[in-house]
Amino acid sequence: MDKNIRFIDLHVHLDGSLPVRTVRRLAEMQGIDTGAADDEQLKKRLQVSSGCRDLNEYLTKFDFPLELLQTPEALELAVYELMKLQDSQGLIYSEIRFAPQLHTRKQMTQRDAVKAALRGRERFLSENSRNGDGFCSNSAAGSLSGCRTGLLSNLILCCMRGDGNDDENYETLNAAGEFFDREGGVVAVDLAGAEGLYPTRRYEKLFERAARMGLPFTIHAGEAAGAESVRLAVRFGAKRIGHGINSVQDDELMRMLAAEGVTLELCPTSNLNTRVVDNILDYPVQRLIDAGVKVTINTDNMTVSNTDIRHEMKLLCDAFGYGDDVCKMFLINSAEAAFVTEEIKDRFLYEGK
Repeated sequence: MDKNIRFIDLHVHLDGSLPVRTVRRLAEMQGIDTGAADDEQLKKRLQVSSGCRDLNEYLTKFDFPLELLQTPEALELAVYELMKLQDSQGLIYSEIRFAPQLHTRKQMTQRDAVKAALRGRERFLSENSRNGDGFCSNSAAGSLSGCRTGLLSNLILCCMRGDGNDDENYETLNAAGEFFDREGGVVAVDLAGAEGLYPTRRYEKLFERAARMGLPFTIHAGEAAGAESVRLAVRFGAKRIGHGINSVQDDELMRMLAAEGVTLELCPTSNLNTRVVDNILDYPVQRLIDAGVKVTINTDNMTVSNTDIRHEMKLLCDAFGYGDDVCKMFLINSAEAAFVTEEIKDRFLYEGK
């Protein structure tokens, strides 16, 4: 894989991607005991084990990070530090997602949580971009291989699957509506959580409201549930699907995804962790490509899954013998599917494309 490739990650969760050093700093700031004598012990608390059984077990690894992210200062620092890490890994763009309703155990409202996350984003951009918008100021700014500074990140706000949190989900939509800006900031909403326990069909009214508000959205679907979950998400109006790997169960669905230009946010290592597949050689990425479905490659949770975007790309390239042309196809798909303006998308693409 070309070492000069600049990456895009459209599906990365804040609470599942905190660097270990940031976890330690957040704990020290708040007087919270990590229960770990060294970094290796702390990693075991944050990372999923090789014996993880399913998505429900995987989700337990978010409990401790969420405990640390209940103040405005902590959320601001977390976003800032994650962007620093992504920049060091060679990303040109990311969409960081989190659920504001999970950060209100102490003094914050959902609105407070979003404002804190935006401050972390703005702090990074002001300190690290040449012209203040996250892009290089030279003519190579939009090139996936030409830009060497200036990661741009935006936020996706997650509604959550669960019982008794309908009001909180609508509050998340309201916060997204207030801060929505395709040019930078909050750019979309999502539905996350235990898909197998809380079926997608329960959230139709929620996304009818999102559509009326003019909010773009992605939905986690086809991960712990089957193809029908993806079909419903598309029917609700989702232009992207989080994971969506089980779409391969239904040839008609794959044809519909291709025809409607719906993009899948694939997360290979995470899917191995949650036993969607047991072996990377069984990962159906080529079936999706052959069916004309647009796929992107993402990390999901860098800390929980002990991965990064280069590892995800290399994992697939090594398993299936993909060359740089396929890697760049994934990146172009990501650029085209980003929840930003067409002008900004153009700046992600290769010169002259």
